[in-house]
Amino acid sequence: MTDSTIISKIWNLASVLRDDGVGYGDYLEQITYLLFLKMADELNKPPYNKGLEFPKLKDVEGNEVEDAEVANWETLSSKRGAELESFYVQLLRTLSTEKGTLGQIFTKSQNKIQDPAKLLKVINLIDKEDWSMMGADIKGKIYEGLLEKNAEDTKSGAGQYFTPRALIRTMVACVQPKPLKTISDPACGTGGFFLAAYDWIVENHSLDREEKEFIKNKTFYGNEIVANTRRMCLMNMYLHNIGEIDGESFISPNDALVSDDGTRYDYVLANPPFGKKSTMTSTNEQGDVEKEDLSYNRQDFWETTSNKQLNFLQHIKTQLKINGEAAVVLPDNVLFEGGAGEEVRKQLLKTTNLHTILRLPTGIFYAQGVKANVLFFTNKPASKEAWTKEIWFYDYRTNVHHTPKKSPMREEHLKEFVELYNGKNIAKREETWSEDNQDGRWKKYTYDEVIARDKTSLDIFWLRDKSLTDLENLPDPDILANEIMENLESGLNSFRSIVDVIQEDKK
Repeated sequence: MTDSTIISKIWNLASVLRDDGVGYGDYLEQITYLLFLKMADELNKPPYNKGLEFPKLKDVEGNEVEDAEVANWETLSSKRGAELESFYVQLLRTLSTEKGTLGQIFTKSQNKIQDPAKLLKVINLIDKEDWSMMGADIKGKIYEGLLEKNAEDTKSGAGQYFTPRALIRTMVACVQPKPLKTISDPACGTGGFFLAAYDWIVENHSLDREEKEFIKNKTFYGNEIVANTRRMCLMNMYLHNIGEIDGESFISPNDALVSDDGTRYDYVLANPPFGKKSTMTSTNEQGDVEKEDLSYNRQDFWETTSNKQLNFLQHIKTQLKINGEAAVVLPDNVLFEGGAGEEVRKQLLKTTNLHTILRLPTGIFYAQGVKANVLFFTNKPASKEAWTKEIWFYDYRTNVHHTPKKSPMREEHLKEFVELYNGKNIAKREETWSEDNQDGRWKKYTYDEVIARDKTSLDIFWLRDKSLTDLENLPDPDILANEIMENLESGLNSFRSIVDVIQEDKK
């Protein structure tokens, strides 16, 4: 069976199950459980003989059942009908109590394919292939394809965990991570930044044995508090040959913002979650659900705020080694918001070299209303003088139109930016904007120019919006409609941010 046939079959089965009420997200969960079990089974057989041990079935209290069967692929694939469904439910419950990667994969696992015939169909489809012999690029392509389809499913809400791969690869191409260096993502979602960095390092360096072992087991570290997303990340990485099936998990379930664990990294690549405020949900004595704004009171933070993105930005700065590099996707409010936002920007300019900002267009994320930017900065030691001397802006928003499905952003759209960024020597850059070429998207502003702006705002544009004057060359109606929705949603978010600042001032 060809690679494309395998991908097609798995996607088609996802569509069949969707008709039965099993969404892409639920299907992806089940694929994750079953693929993990099948690959573990393959690794226990020749030529691998890895000796992976699986527990016997346990009851609801976690006690081993007398004469219980082993919770593994061999036993599962031998079942049929109601017995299959019953065994699968018990298997998931048993494995969720295990330690390490195994327990993380099966945390809070449930059977969402309750028709035994359909479940058997998925099992048989997976059982036909020798996954351990299949190339990591093929396994990864299958899984990444399912992740993207899940992100497209607006009902699932998975779009917030899926950063467009073209943007991720562009960011990595700018940063150019090196072997034997550590990489962190404190909100790693399904692991897109890790995989792109892995691919970059492997494709651009001839790795020796030490470097291969390091990139497999010691390079990547992250946090993901959502159990379903975390398991997808672990599986996605394992299918790309990162980590060991019986090793410890390098993806923590803890909230990265709660504290500084003291670990420092060479690179941080991240797209912190959408949504401006951090909230904590609880139930009162009457049984009503209450939401409370959550501020992280950390000594290493410049400002205490409930603004989630400002908190992530402060945390990422803390995570970096001296001369460590960061590339972070952040919404517009981080660039212009007053109060805590202004102080965070001033401190960032002072303590790091914030050398580049990429202004992104609307319509590239599956979640609507997101006006985002990528901030590139290098951490620096303490100094009386500000480390940032000039900031280079690339405006890929003005007169740019994209939609996630019909007109997605691709890597070639950002090729000019990568070339102008000049990752090998960012000190050698030349503006494309000038008095003679006022369509140039690449322009620099000095530290003094930025610090003199109202609230030290980094929300800077200089290109003329052609849609205001060139009515004959307007984009397609679908794109216009999408941009109107994006702008309305963004406007509402900006209004909410103003209300939040007023409320914080009152406190």
